[in-house]
Amino acid sequence: MIAETTEKLRKRHTGRNVQRVRTYFGVKQEALAADLGITQQEVSKIEQQEEIEEEVLLRIAGVLGVSPEVIRDFDVERAIYNINNIRDNTFEQGATSIAQQFNPLEKVIELYERLLQSEKEKVDLLKNR
Repeated sequence: MIAETTEKLRKRHTGRNVQRVRTYFGVKQEALAADLGITQQEVSKIEQQEEIEEEVLLRIAGVLGVSPEVIRDFDVERAIYNINNIRDNTFEQGATSIAQQFNPLEKVIELYERLLQSEKEKVDLLKNR
């Protein structure tokens, strides 16, 4: 019983990790669905699956701009630890750490460019039919 529980804790829920990474990047299910050429409901179903087919994971990772390993191995505790570590080091008196600044406008531009590229690819596909 204990070994079974430990194994479940070690095993990652890939669908939930997709949701967490997608949310981190500020990508809505609808936008991810559009980039993947599927419906929002299908994205929702994928995010509920414990295991995701490798081909689907590769496509999602490509759209989100990360490697499949980042999604597969995502660990909330490690992410929180890293965030707290950066925060603690940044705000300590005399700390020499440099916190990376996040510019929301640059992120919006980057996401818009990715969406625009996706739409161009869709148009090209439709023209070639």
